[in-house]
Amino acid sequence: MNSTVKTILIWVLMIGCLVSVWQIVARTSGGAHDTGISLTQLQDYADKGRISEITVNGTEVTGKYKDNKDSFHTTIPANYPNLYDNLRTKGVNVTIKDPSSNFWVAALIQLTPVLLMVALFLFLMRQMQSGGNKALSFGKSRARLLSLQQKKVTFKDVAGVNEAKEELKEIIEFLRESQKFQKLGGRIPKGVLLVGPPGTGKTLLARAVAGEANVPFFSISGSDFVEMFVGVGASRVRDLFEQGKKNAPCIIFIDEIDAVGRHRGAGLGGGHDEREQTLNQLLVEMDGFESNEGVILIAATNRPDVLDPALLRPGRFDRRVIVDRPDIRGREEVLRVHAKKVPMADDVNLNVLARGTPGFSGADLANMVNEAALTAARYNRKAVHMYDFEVAKDKVLMGAERKSMLLSDEEKKVTAYHEAGHVLVAAMRDHSDPLHKVTIIPRGMALGVTMHLPQEDKHTVTRDYLESQLAIFMGGRCAEEIFLKQMTTGAGNDIERATDLARRMVCEYGMSKMGPMTYGKKEGGEIFLGREIQQHRDFSDDTAEQIDAEVKKFVHDGYSSAYQILDSNHDIMHRMSQLLLERETLDADEIRLIIEGKDLPPMKSPLAHAEPGDGDTQKVLKPESGRAPGFGEGRPSHA
Repeated sequence: MNSTVKTILIWVLMIGCLVSVWQIVARTSGGAHDTGISLTQLQDYADKGRISEITVNGTEVTGKYKDNKDSFHTTIPANYPNLYDNLRTKGVNVTIKDPSSNFWVAALIQLTPVLLMVALFLFLMRQMQSGGNKALSFGKSRARLLSLQQKKVTFKDVAGVNEAKEELKEIIEFLRESQKFQKLGGRIPKGVLLVGPPGTGKTLLARAVAGEANVPFFSISGSDFVEMFVGVGASRVRDLFEQGKKNAPCIIFIDEIDAVGRHRGAGLGGGHDEREQTLNQLLVEMDGFESNEGVILIAATNRPDVLDPALLRPGRFDRRVIVDRPDIRGREEVLRVHAKKVPMADDVNLNVLARGTPGFSGADLANMVNEAALTAARYNRKAVHMYDFEVAKDKVLMGAERKSMLLSDEEKKVTAYHEAGHVLVAAMRDHSDPLHKVTIIPRGMALGVTMHLPQEDKHTVTRDYLESQLAIFMGGRCAEEIFLKQMTTGAGNDIERATDLARRMVCEYGMSKMGPMTYGKKEGGEIFLGREIQQHRDFSDDTAEQIDAEVKKFVHDGYSSAYQILDSNHDIMHRMSQLLLERETLDADEIRLIIEGKDLPPMKSPLAHAEPGDGDTQKVLKPESGRAPGFGEGRPSHA
């Protein structure tokens, strides 16, 4: 029977019993004016004419007085002679009831307490034995066993992390053919730690392992272990591994293990902290006196720096698999996986999209494909076009356009010259990333944005590249000074980023005359919320002055370079600013034509990509834009 139906029946039974008891008590008590009299008083009152009526039910007699309508009750012997005749001669109205009807009332009175106790017992047992956070299940593991009926994720659904897939395929082979490795003295790894930034596919990889392994797969989150009650976390760890031993060989997956695996001794509770007890039990289960053969633990985290060293040693987590952001080939593979679910137009080039999304994680790319599909649906298209992907990419990078933010003509002019300054410096400087787009439409926290499109992923950068970025940062401020004869707060973010970059060039990268030395030691403070990096000054005041001088020199050199470029190209700056005010957004081809002094083609409409007939009822929207995760963000919204 359904548990909900059982609960309803129990409550109905309890309420019915209570109502019955209340009615019986009310009937038998008769109220505040019900009095008990003897048989002799009954006859005496009848002789005096004080009784108006009586009701006889077996040996029980109830009646009412004539004068005040109060009631009374008494008991008479069975078959008492001449009683009814005497009462009738005195004018008393006598009613006789069948005594057999008392049986059910008496039976109900006797069974009511028993029924109440049974109902209460069944209700409490159900509450204690049910799952979740009920009374007897605190110490039980909340791990979910992957059902065979669920849709399986396989390694075909995972792209962009080929090295991690190879590592995990070997784990699956261990489980399937353990004898192959044991013959050569090898043993199954006890644990695999998946490490990587958020959104790179760690949980998806674990689900793919479950789909490929064909062994029991238990899934649980690190936060599911810890409760407000002491000892619950350790009990759940024990129960989890007991389930694993019963189903060995099997895989246990703990997501966000840093919730219970943080460094011990850094908490407020000391050695008796509940989370530390849970971690201690996890350490014992992974590599203690009792062996857990055939139970492989896979855990995922994006904070490996806060994990306890005892958790990371060989014998517990034998392998650490890095799941990093995909490179350009990986991004194209990820896009192909997600594009299978979306009808694509012929003009879509996934290689161009992969090249234009450096630093995107798998989750970012999935979100971009979804946003592109939503954009195409908004235009009532039958397929997703390249324009839709461009709009989606900008939205993922910067968020939607802030169309409700109205700028005055003067603010638009300032923004246009500011962004044109970034663009022209970036176009004229060597060692800078190619330009992709510039817009003066407010997005996110910026009033205008200049986007760059790196030709390839950069893992290391040169000093020439960084000096070009400093000049690009200063382009907006120089444009305001040269062409508007004023300074605005819009360059505040550019100046902050330029100063921070210059200081890193001096203190971390060793790119100044201070030499190849690091100034300012980073230390990890063991804060109970996690290790926070603190900068420790390990140099003298004289060295600090030299560092400040070198930082100032880098920033001023960038400023001078930008000023010289803009001051030598007044015509290009004026034309580019005017076209920005007219079109609001310029792409790379239009920027190139402006610099070459050529005319621009007509503006493109979003409906240019629509199929015939699709645009009859469409409303023409302005093309959107965004920024790359690089430089030249321009004017923050507080300008």
